[in-house]
Amino acid sequence: MRNTRGRPGRLVSASQDGHDYEAWVPDPLPPTVDFDSEMATRLADAAGSLGELAGTGRNLANPHLLLQPFLRREAVLSSRIEGTQATIADLYAFEAAQMPLPGLGSDTQVANGDGDVREVLNYVDALNRGLAVVADEYPVTLRLLEDLHRDLMRNVRGRDRRPGEFRSTQNIIGPTGATLESATYIPPPVVQMQDALRDLETYIRDDTSTLHRLVRLGLIHYQFEAIHPFNDGNGRVGRLLISLLLVYWKLLPIPLLYLSAYFETHRGEYYDRLRGVTERGEWREWIMFFLLGVAEQAVDAAQRAKRLQDLRQELQDRAYAAKAPAGAVALAGRLVEQPVVTIRSAEQVLGVSYHNARRQIHRLVDIGILQPFPHRGQRELYVAREVLDAVGE
Repeated sequence: MRNTRGRPGRLVSASQDGHDYEAWVPDPLPPTVDFDSEMATRLADAAGSLGELAGTGRNLANPHLLLQPFLRREAVLSSRIEGTQATIADLYAFEAAQMPLPGLGSDTQVANGDGDVREVLNYVDALNRGLAVVADEYPVTLRLLEDLHRDLMRNVRGRDRRPGEFRSTQNIIGPTGATLESATYIPPPVVQMQDALRDLETYIRDDTSTLHRLVRLGLIHYQFEAIHPFNDGNGRVGRLLISLLLVYWKLLPIPLLYLSAYFETHRGEYYDRLRGVTERGEWREWIMFFLLGVAEQAVDAAQRAKRLQDLRQELQDRAYAAKAPAGAVALAGRLVEQPVVTIRSAEQVLGVSYHNARRQIHRLVDIGILQPFPHRGQRELYVAREVLDAVGE
């Protein structure tokens, strides 16, 4: 075993298929973190920005209307870090065009869609599942992580790599085609992985820690990625875990903060900081980076929430001022939640006939609130581009 002095873990010797190698096993959390004045200031900034966002969330008149665009933006960006190319417009268009028809289940429709968009849609489903669990104040457990992973891998690439199950063999991190000899990082072997997961679950549920929960959140994210317990999808599950713990620990009343935009923008530094912890024990640098992301994204989320709330009212006011029918005004108010619509979806939202829904959509097109959305499917799609721009990527 090579010297690992100063590093938060140990290297263990292992063998697989006749190949000997060394794998990294992180120490149980928490590490010793010496806070200096700069770190204390960074934590105060992050906690303050998050507190302001929490206040925004509590004051929203209809939070559900804003949760869906925030959640979908996170799904697109988190999946993009893993290599998907789908956009927020692709996701909304796919959902609108794939609305289940009478007698057909949603699984039948989704299975025929584009692969990248299905991966993003799976992320939406997994996040919704997790949020429903923590909303009922059930704890975040290893079983929940397996359930989330199963949702993520449903009918997409990786579906043949034990979805919903922790790995039973060694995995590696490295460029395409990397081997045990050329890997950039080798996570814990299976036995040590299982021990590390149990320790992580214990730490997540530990109510006695004196560390600020935002700092704990950064530690937990590193630890999960270092353990790398699944054959595929570890990054997405790790980012899901951040969102769930923010709500479970009541740091936010509703899930408005997501860090994938920050990690995507600073992707190189993100990986460098994680690697710095493993290779040099640089907890301080990682925590500073993580807290800056919390602060920046909290400010962005508060501004984006206000813009979407104002835009919802603006769209309704424009429809009303144009003397649009009540149905068109009501539909304008739902575009923040569902900015790509079909006549069939408008029919269901408004509770009117197909022909009535068609008239309401065409009135919003005349006003300029909706525009036809070109796509390959058979259904006509209409998009509120102002909403897509406000959701942003």
